[in-house]
Amino acid sequence: MPTWNATDYAKNSSEQQKWARELIAKLHLRGDERVLDLGCGDGKVTAEIAEQLPRGRIVGVDLSQEMIDFATRTFHRPNLSFDHADARSLNFENEFDIVFSNAVLHWVYDHEPILRGIHRSLKTGGRILLQMGGRGNARGMLATATELTHDPRWSRYFTDFNFRYGFHGPEEYTRWLTAAGFHAGRVELIPKDMTHATPERFAGWVRTTWIPWTDRIPPAERETFIADLVARYLELHPVDEAGRVHVAMVRLEVEATA
Repeated sequence: MPTWNATDYAKNSSEQQKWARELIAKLHLRGDERVLDLGCGDGKVTAEIAEQLPRGRIVGVDLSQEMIDFATRTFHRPNLSFDHADARSLNFENEFDIVFSNAVLHWVYDHEPILRGIHRSLKTGGRILLQMGGRGNARGMLATATELTHDPRWSRYFTDFNFRYGFHGPEEYTRWLTAAGFHAGRVELIPKDMTHATPERFAGWVRTTWIPWTDRIPPAERETFIADLVARYLELHPVDEAGRVHVAMVRLEVEATA
């Protein structure tokens, strides 16, 4: 898994936060639920959900200890806590009414153990609302990044590179939900336009989220690699008339009940 810089991520994840707010609205919270935020990152989304749970509670978990430490330092509410945990081996049992996850689970290729752990974590009748990168997500960026790994300047850093995102589709995901004990509801791919206000903001997003690639590059050369990746992407996908950078994304959104 990537090594995250929580402070940098907090500054460069406005699009993820925007999509999370759209997803939170679909929870239709009463205010008394117990919620698990799976892959809470820097904690800002978890804290927003906590504000809607005056009689409930939310726990944010993440594999990155740096993210958990940042979230714990930054957000303080009596109904909010953060814990270090791996989505692939959750140890909760019959604790939550809702499991929520935004822009996280595509970091893991095999989702079947995740779904089994989520099912154990839920009370009977509990529900999930998950959104993650889906089949076809960031195709243009992935093509550009792959091209860069074959460039003579950078290829020596990628000789054994085999990172795979878990960009899945509704067909397989519905099967996995059923096998884990869920009653599948809505499982759909949703096209999204990720918009960055400037090329510099786009570079910040690359720096903070394309870590499987950037971590391979020695620190002294990393900013040059990022600049190369950004320049190559913009050659094929120029900024719009307002100077904004667009990335075509596809999200897999999942609703199901235990």
